[in-house]
Amino acid sequence: MERFNRSYRNEVLDCYLFNDLNEVTQLTEEWIKVYNNERPHDSLNDMTPAEYRQVA
Repeated sequence: MERFNRSYRNEVLDCYLFNDLNEVTQLTEEWIKVYNNERPHDSLNDMTPAEYRQVA
């Protein structure tokens, strides 16, 4: 969970000046989709979840 929080802070919260809560929500939802589906994960031997599903 610490890595997620650090990544979220570095890649979303520290990079934007938000105008309202809806903007935060929209950017967060988009970032989570990428984080959960397109990024390699240490716990998956540096594979993306899609790559891991094909192997498993």
